[in-house]
Amino acid sequence: MAAEGKRTAGYEGRYVQGFQYFLEHSGEHNAILQYLEKVLPDEFKRVGAGERQMDVLGVGSGGGELDAQILTLLQSTLPDVSIAADVVEPSTELMGQFKALVSKTPNLKKIPFVWHSVTTEDYKTEASAKGDMKKYDFIHMIQMLYYVDGCAETLKFFHSLLKKNGKLMIIHEQADGGWDNLWKSYKKVLCTKSISDYISSGDIVSHLKGLGLKYEEHPIPNSFDITDCFTEGDETGELLLDFMTDQEHFHQSFTPELRAEILDHLRNKCSSEKDGMRMFDSSLSCIVIYA
Repeated sequence: MAAEGKRTAGYEGRYVQGFQYFLEHSGEHNAILQYLEKVLPDEFKRVGAGERQMDVLGVGSGGGELDAQILTLLQSTLPDVSIAADVVEPSTELMGQFKALVSKTPNLKKIPFVWHSVTTEDYKTEASAKGDMKKYDFIHMIQMLYYVDGCAETLKFFHSLLKKNGKLMIIHEQADGGWDNLWKSYKKVLCTKSISDYISSGDIVSHLKGLGLKYEEHPIPNSFDITDCFTEGDETGELLLDFMTDQEHFHQSFTPELRAEILDHLRNKCSSEKDGMRMFDSSLSCIVIYA
């Protein structure tokens, strides 16, 4: 996922460091991948039945780590089907990482990529202006809907890009999980930079119901250790707090009173103790939407 529109505080500079540390520390990608390895092969077989080529669109693909795994799964599931991939990613730093990953991964070199280094909103504008919009068999949006203006309109637009038997897969933070609890409790002070209005999977489902779209929702449990966040001066804890709260420097961004309140909330409302560690509830939802 990457920051959208004019709100590009995230996913450049120090924020990328926090994001990379989060990925290494949280186990989120591993939890997602384990889930995808179980469910995607059957989905690909249904979507790709009778197809000679599969067109895939990744929206907010970041550094491409999960995209690479998804495309590799697709290749192994349907070895006789050719694959073409489009990528929408506004962060030039993360797009560069994705391209580097492709260049050193033999099976990905076989796939023709079209790179769209634009925000989702700009992609929608450009695609609509062409009139004859490209259609896709499989579209995925992983941890990126926080950064769009108009979630319902975005869902409606990308759903319109699906082929007849296509699927749109969204992976997002679970309703009532730790992220939902933190960001909705402190919305006024946190939703000021790259995220202007926090949403959870529950909000996405509400939009899908309003649009009358058929979908399935599946949980992806996950948690990670945030013990270092409670040791002031700990560099890794500070990086993690920066990412979790979308701040340049967490301890410099808030008054001592608000800082203490947020840390207490993280400790007592968003996490639980396990073997002497504070484990943050970072559970996710996978929402699969039918064409």
